[in-house]
Amino acid sequence: MPFDPRQQPLAPVQARVLATLLEKARTVPDSYPLTLNALVTGCNQKTSRDPVMQIADAEAQEALEGLRRMSLAVEINSQRATRWEHNFPRGVGVPEQSAVLLGLLMLRGPQTAGELRINAERWHRFADISSVEAFLEELQERGDEKGGPLVVLLPRAPGAREPRWAHLLCGPVDVQALQAAAGAGAPAGPALQARVEALEAEVAALQATVRRLCAELGIDAPLSPPGQG
Repeated sequence: MPFDPRQQPLAPVQARVLATLLEKARTVPDSYPLTLNALVTGCNQKTSRDPVMQIADAEAQEALEGLRRMSLAVEINSQRATRWEHNFPRGVGVPEQSAVLLGLLMLRGPQTAGELRINAERWHRFADISSVEAFLEELQERGDEKGGPLVVLLPRAPGAREPRWAHLLCGPVDVQALQAAAGAGAPAGPALQARVEALEAEVAALQATVRRLCAELGIDAPLSPPGQG
């Protein structure tokens, strides 16, 4: 049976563990497969992670066991230490390029096609944004017989130039929550502009009043700050 996140979605810790295995397989192949210690260190990185997580060894081990039962991770026993590798493309039934995009979405959260192409540079070099979009659209249109869609194109956030993509490996996404998080640090747009214009009008009116009073009293009006008056 193909992997179907609608029936058995990944837990957030499982997604982070799986994505870290995907990342390290491509960025540090000499150290791959990973020991539990190396895997936990990668999961808890402060860079290239959204959200930043603090996963304990026991949590990572439990996540690995769950991924193994889903045929998404493989345990490799050696004389020195137990190591782990992912089985993502085969377990989910996607090509390597799609696995790269899903791994990045699990690690870094929703991204535009352009951001994915840039962030994938160390994983896989996509020829252009169109090739990224083609793989994303294929994942979005994945049929029920293959386990259903694995990504969703989010509505364009206010002020954003491009829409972002999100993965569905952990189940349906809360679009409103994602948009609120994306807009938390963004400018307020038209509402802010209207407020600024109103304040500027009030300042101009006050300056005019001061100049009129100074003229009536026969004194020089104070100089206006540069760009005003």
